[in-house]
Amino acid sequence: MDARTLKTEAARAALAHVEDGMRLGMGTGSTADEFTRLLGERVAAGLAVTGVPTSERTAARCREFGIRVSTLDETPELDLAVDGADEVGPGLSLIKGGGGALLREKIVAAAAARMIVIADESKVVDELGRFPLPIEVNAFGLKATEIAICRAAAELGLAGPVTLRMTKGEPFVTDGGHFILDASFGRIPDTRALSNALHAVPGVVEHGLFLGLADLAIIAGPGGIRTIEKNR
Repeated sequence: MDARTLKTEAARAALAHVEDGMRLGMGTGSTADEFTRLLGERVAAGLAVTGVPTSERTAARCREFGIRVSTLDETPELDLAVDGADEVGPGLSLIKGGGGALLREKIVAAAAARMIVIADESKVVDELGRFPLPIEVNAFGLKATEIAICRAAAELGLAGPVTLRMTKGEPFVTDGGHFILDASFGRIPDTRALSNALHAVPGVVEHGLFLGLADLAIIAGPGGIRTIEKNR
């Protein structure tokens, strides 16, 4: 099975958790795109839901597939958020942000009563950090923020290149108007300590460590679907 097929199967399994009338946080990225498409089919068949997108890209896809769109200001409490992940680690710790929407994804996930992660088997790791950690930063003082990030990481025994994400020769700009630094620290033994250290850097807006937010992961592999529950 190719990667897209696995993503589709994980997304399809997540639909079993969606009920009529739900307020849904709609994730960003290739796996979340599959969920949006399949949800659109259910909506076309009569399912009534409200989607709160985590990016302008996802908002456009929701409209394309006929899903009613709201904002988090209009719908501040959500029943369920469904999103992908770049890595799924122990205790449903996650690295997210490869799609550039980590700030809004984290805000939406925190506003939801439950968060379901959908991913293919390749995203499951024994320890987070193989995927570079996205860190959303203010454009002002970019270099000073980068230096502070590297110093904070070094105090935790972490090191590696920190690079400004680019697109078409220009810095990638998030929907919130920020830049993203991708930190290739390698394995992160103490994710909570790194989370706290990054939050203490004034130029950091948010980072891609999602800790304690996910309740269930639906993982698709060649052998079928398996689930990982929080604290399991």
